[in-house]
Amino acid sequence: MHVLDLVGIFVFGITGALVGVRKQLDVFGIQVLALVTGLGGGFIRDVLIGATPPAALKDWRYLVVPIVAGLITFFLHPGIERLERLVNIFDAAGLGLFCVTGAQKAMAYGLSPLSAALLGTISGIGGGVIRDLLSGRVPVVLRREIYATPAFLGATIVVVAAALDYDAIWVSYVAVLTCFAIRLLAIRRGWNAPLPRSH
Repeated sequence: MHVLDLVGIFVFGITGALVGVRKQLDVFGIQVLALVTGLGGGFIRDVLIGATPPAALKDWRYLVVPIVAGLITFFLHPGIERLERLVNIFDAAGLGLFCVTGAQKAMAYGLSPLSAALLGTISGIGGGVIRDLLSGRVPVVLRREIYATPAFLGATIVVVAAALDYDAIWVSYVAVLTCFAIRLLAIRRGWNAPLPRSH
């Protein structure tokens, strides 16, 4: 899970850096977006549950991985942009992983099932929200795209199983796959949240 966590941070770092490239930021701006996208959700979660200093500040690899992702994107962005479909797949996988590990960590700190599910969702979407705000975009989760819902569903599967005292490792895999599959289907089929009807 630790290795997958770092992979998720790396991919989120790439997605953040790509936004910086498209906004024509300099190398420093691109690195900032890579860092906040990869680490932002975990930072928010750890601060809210009192797990300080956050994990990303205690393990140097958590800081190095998004920096490397930002540098790779800075130098190789034309090729990476052509692979955006693959990046979206990894982004969906990272979303699924972070919502599950975030919910598990929140439960380990004694939070209620609902609070743990919410913090699991924040772990998955928090970095993207910070990225969008810094880059002057309306956050993805506030637009039409189905993004937060799969994260919340994945986190809910984990906390419900824990509330029922069912502690099998496959529950985490099912939760990750559920979030991953719904997010990919939303991208592929263009699913969007409902908008208010215009008059």
